[in-house]
Amino acid sequence: MKLRLLIMWGVAAMVLVVTNVLIVQKERLLAAPQGILLELAPVDPRSLVQGDYMRLAYAITRAAPEQDLPIDGQLVVAVSADNVARYLRVYTPATALAPGELLLRYRVRAGRLHIGSEAFFFQEGTADAYEKARYAELRADSAGESLLVGLRGPDREVLGAPMQP
Repeated sequence: MKLRLLIMWGVAAMVLVVTNVLIVQKERLLAAPQGILLELAPVDPRSLVQGDYMRLAYAITRAAPEQDLPIDGQLVVAVSADNVARYLRVYTPATALAPGELLLRYRVRAGRLHIGSEAFFFQEGTADAYEKARYAELRADSAGESLLVGLRGPDREVLGAPMQP
């Protein structure tokens, strides 16, 4: 009986530790100084089954080659003066990054290139505020990990309530 209780408390402690580590990682990404914008590619804007959310597709994934890519890796992107990122090449550790270049982690799943989150959930009844979305705002760290923090309109204006870091 004591062993079972000890195991139960050990598992509970592990769950709490893992959860808190993930929270700290996301908080660090939110605080990352580098905010970038990725142009959105047209997709089905809403899912009636899952509620108020917008499916996202990034135009940058169409510029990258889909053949012969490792399953996981990093893309090198150039960030313009208005913070819009464009695809340059697939990252290789032998090639140093030039000023203004950043890494974005990608994953290839089911033959498709994925960068970060492909869904943006919003509060019920606020869909109209996001219909003009043309850019996704991400925070990225030096390793290429990214976190979706908001959507931007055609003139790169913040849509909806701004995300608080």
